[in-house]
Amino acid sequence: MLFSFARRHCNVLAVTLIGVGLWLPAGAAPSTTANTLLVVGDSLSAEYGLKRGSGWVALLQSRLDKEKRAVTVVNASISGDTTSGGRSRLDALLEQHRPRLVVIELGGNDALRGLPLGMTRDNLQAMTLASQRAGAKVVLVGMQVPPNYGEDYNRQMQAAYAEVAKNTKSTLVPFFLKGVADGPNAMQWFQADRIHPTEAAHPTMLANVWPAILKNLP
Repeated sequence: MLFSFARRHCNVLAVTLIGVGLWLPAGAAPSTTANTLLVVGDSLSAEYGLKRGSGWVALLQSRLDKEKRAVTVVNASISGDTTSGGRSRLDALLEQHRPRLVVIELGGNDALRGLPLGMTRDNLQAMTLASQRAGAKVVLVGMQVPPNYGEDYNRQMQAAYAEVAKNTKSTLVPFFLKGVADGPNAMQWFQADRIHPTEAAHPTMLANVWPAILKNLP
C-alpha cells in the first residue's frame, strides 16, 4: 500500500499496487455462527511482501487462540484498496461472514492517490454504519500522511477518522503505524521499497490495535 512516514524521508515513492485476494489465517475457516472478526484493509493488512502468516492479522489470530478466545479472524484485505473499494465489497462480506466485530483499515491509498478527504470520510462512515446495521461493532484504524503532504492535510486526515468515530460511536485507533513510522530510525522497520513495513514491525502494529479490539470483543 503505502509510503514511509519517516520525517527524514519525505519523498513519496511510486509503487505498483498488487491485489491480494481474500485469505484466512492458517487453521481458520469462514463462519457465520461463531464469533467472527472481519478485517477489511489494504496492503498493511494483506501481508504485502511478507511470508504468509507473519502479518499482524495472523498474529492477532494467534494471540486470540493463545488467550483461548473463541474468535475466528477473517482477513478480507486487498493490497492497493481504497475506501471506495472497501465500501463496494463490504455488504457481500458482511452477508457471508456475519461478523461480531469489523476492523476497517483503509484510507492510506486514498491519500496516496490524492482523492478528496471528504470522500474518504464519507466512505468510512458508510462502511461503519453498514457494519453496525449488520450487528457488528467497529474498530476504525487511522492513518497519517508523510510530512511533505503538509501539516494541514495531515490534520484534516486525522480529523476525518476522528469525525467518523465520533459520529458512529465506534472505536478509533488514531495511528496504525505509531512506533513504526514516526521514530528517528523509521527506515529500519520498512522493506526495501520504503513503503511496506517489515515482518519485524507487525507485532508493534498489532500492539497498536489490540486494546481497541479487546475492548470490543464479545
